[in-house]
Amino acid sequence: MIAFVLPPQAGGQDRLTKTKIGGISLFGKEKSQYIEDSRFRYTMREMKKNGSAYILALPYFLLFLVFTGIPVVISLPVGFTNFNMVQFPQWVGLSNFYTLFLQDDVFLIAIQNTLVFAIITGPVSYIMCFLLAWLINEMPGPLKTVFTYIFYAPTLAGNIYATWQLIFSGDTYGFLNSTLMSLGLINGAQQWLTDSRYILMCVIVVQMWMSLGAGFLSLRAGFQGIDKSGYEAGAIEGIKNRFQELLYITIPAMGPQLLFAAVMQITSSFTAGDIGRFLTAFPSTDYAAHTIMTHAFDYGSVRYEMGYACAICFILFIVMIVVNNVIRKAMAGILDT
Repeated sequence: MIAFVLPPQAGGQDRLTKTKIGGISLFGKEKSQYIEDSRFRYTMREMKKNGSAYILALPYFLLFLVFTGIPVVISLPVGFTNFNMVQFPQWVGLSNFYTLFLQDDVFLIAIQNTLVFAIITGPVSYIMCFLLAWLINEMPGPLKTVFTYIFYAPTLAGNIYATWQLIFSGDTYGFLNSTLMSLGLINGAQQWLTDSRYILMCVIVVQMWMSLGAGFLSLRAGFQGIDKSGYEAGAIEGIKNRFQELLYITIPAMGPQLLFAAVMQITSSFTAGDIGRFLTAFPSTDYAAHTIMTHAFDYGSVRYEMGYACAICFILFIVMIVVNNVIRKAMAGILDT
């Protein structure tokens, strides 16, 4: 692309920047319009070329739009109203947000628990997904499928909380208590799911065990999609071991999968709430496992104060946008280096 500046016209008019693209000379607005038209034509051409793929994705898109997209859009303005599911919503402006930050002490506890939960489970679960996907990729063919199912199974298990309740049971028959007592590490049974000192730790452990979901599968697909010729070229260029292959060949080749997995793992840690509700009492002792998502569930599905619940979700929505942008920029900087 060649750009040069023309001299000012008579009458003191501003100078116009002339740009030459593909042999076509364009001025100012014409340039931006040309670029926008080119992008539009390219998008339409690609959509026509991959029309069957878009048709296959259409049912999922419609379901996502009806059950996720539209409810999210509707909930944003509802957060500025007083809506109890019986009376018509009444506009209250920022009253719900003032109450959240200035009068709702439980919400402040939920923010603290959510940050601790996300800071620990997000990065740790992401690293776990990457390492497990890498190790499975190094296994022989049949073992790859077997271990992928084994590690992905917790995500598919619906009533898995009952198993963890047996492990963390507060009597002497609980697996954790009996094991620690037999080793002489504790003198009596600990109330893992009712003692506020241990509740959040137990929830974090279960969350990390159940975190091998979509992010894990995307990394598995990323490892399988790497061109093997890249490793051969790396060996010629001086790559000596598997760690150097991982650092200089594998990771740069998996940029989209790494970004997707990072977004999925860290954002899911911010929106976690079901584990605390099902694993411990609701509400948990001293609100030790109370997160922002749990707080929204309390007001939305228990008290039916939908305006207040939507205000909580609005804050969480803003946090998620900020976190996603930070993750994208951080990952882009890492992958570009």
